Amino acid sequence: MSERTGASTVALENAVSISSFAAVGGKKEGEGPYGSCFDYIDTDDYFGQSSFEEAESAMQGLALQNALEKRKLAKNELSFLIGGDLLDQCIGTSFGTKSFGIPFLGIYGACSTMSEALLLASLLVDSGAGKYVGAITSSHFCTAERQYRFPLEYGGQRTPTSQWTATASGALLVERDYGPPYVRAVTVGKIEDMGITDANNMGAAMAPAAYSTVSRFFADTGLSPTAFDAIVTGDLGNVGSRILIDLFERDGVDIKSRHLDCGRMIFDQKTQDVHAGGSGCGCAASMLCGHFLKEIKAGSYRNILFAATGALLSPTSSQQGRSIPSVSHLVWISDQPKGAEL
Repeated sequence: MSERTGASTVALENAVSISSFAAVGGKKEGEGPYGSCFDYIDTDDYFGQSSFEEAESAMQGLALQNALEKRKLAKNELSFLIGGDLLDQCIGTSFGTKSFGIPFLGIYGACSTMSEALLLASLLVDSGAGKYVGAITSSHFCTAERQYRFPLEYGGQRTPTSQWTATASGALLVERDYGPPYVRAVTVGKIEDMGITDANNMGAAMAPAAYSTVSRFFADTGLSPTAFDAIVTGDLGNVGSRILIDLFERDGVDIKSRHLDCGRMIFDQKTQDVHAGGSGCGCAASMLCGHFLKEIKAGSYRNILFAATGALLSPTSSQQGRSIPSVSHLVWISDQPKGAEL
């Protein structure tokens, strides 16, 4: 059975594989440096729907269907589906996946949702509670702006620290003994709150959570950054990435050469106007499912840490001037199962 390691890390007992994965994106994402990694790119971000909220749901349906078809599984073969998004009551996921009829566990981790969903899916498969378990999430620039900031017609000026919510979705399937990529361990994050109140500076709010979770993983396992080809964070952007590197440098730990952030990667910051980078549940999810898992499968990476981060604010808490708590969950993804040497 799974083994608790240290304060908050669980090492998986079995060879738990990510057997299929798919990424869907919008027009801006398709124009970015990783546009060719997506399974499907839409031309107008409506995905054939009449509203942006319906478009986000359609993204999830496309991503999940692609993942199932790649694995040649029928939707009724999935034991569970775990997912969520940024919208109130996670309507992007509930409307997007209801037609699949899969036993559903809805979660909310903001932009950390994919690492949380993958973490939970891996534990369910490792325990034997599920044979095939799916993980899914999404975000859409227009739905997020409407809910968290201003109506699109408002045309408000964006601050230099603000990030651009990715219009994207990622879906993956987890099962035992299918081959690489494997999930070897997971670390459950704690809620961190450094008192940041600026909803346009998510990177500063989330960086302490990424630092907390990644550093606890190293403490729990006795491993160091040199054991990993990449330490991948979700959506810290330019500001949060610098803070994360500085926090580790204070401990005498250098992660700069290994740190990659999905928010800094998904867009071309020289040619695409995204200010401090990308964000949103779909940012880390689509980069994981469109790029990183393919790189592990191809042998370009052997071991990565995937630690997506989420800002746990709401429009109400922001309007009341409250600070922004954050959380980060971590998954160790490898080309080898448990017991293999690093």
